[in-house]
Amino acid sequence: MTGNSWSREELESAYRHWHNTVNRAGAGEGSWRDFLELFTDDVVYREQMAGVLNGKEEIWSWAEPSLVQFPGSHTVSFPEHFHLVDEARGVVVAKLDNVMADPGDGSVWAAPHVSILTYAGDGKFSGQEDVYDIGSFLGLIKAWGRRAMELGTFDAAQRGWFEQVYPESVPRPAGR
Repeated sequence: MTGNSWSREELESAYRHWHNTVNRAGAGEGSWRDFLELFTDDVVYREQMAGVLNGKEEIWSWAEPSLVQFPGSHTVSFPEHFHLVDEARGVVVAKLDNVMADPGDGSVWAAPHVSILTYAGDGKFSGQEDVYDIGSFLGLIKAWGRRAMELGTFDAAQRGWFEQVYPESVPRPAGR
């Protein structure tokens, strides 16, 4: 136990603000820089592929290429399955989906993750840990990209990213 406790209302309000900020950034209605403002300066962020990130600038060093650029920029919403609040410890656990942009046929492509948020007071969090199946996320991106390529909704930069990361998934013109 941390020795701190907050009211359920305060924790719910901080979580709702976090969730709204993440969804606004994903939808392009806000900035991922706004996401950084949800945290204390000494935040510890645990991200499965990036490792342990200490402080806002380390988070931004991961977030900017991961969330602002393709393919992360095509994660457009994070609908909630559920969230749990532990007032005594100041922890919120949320299961969310990472939903990709429509590839062009109206289909929904998503993979779940769990975020564990440690509250620090004053509407800010001192920690976040994201837990997800890395294979499912990579498979989602690959399958979504194949579908977008089939539909012709990829631009040259996106195709170039896939040619570098998943060259086997990029169709080649006949005769090549």
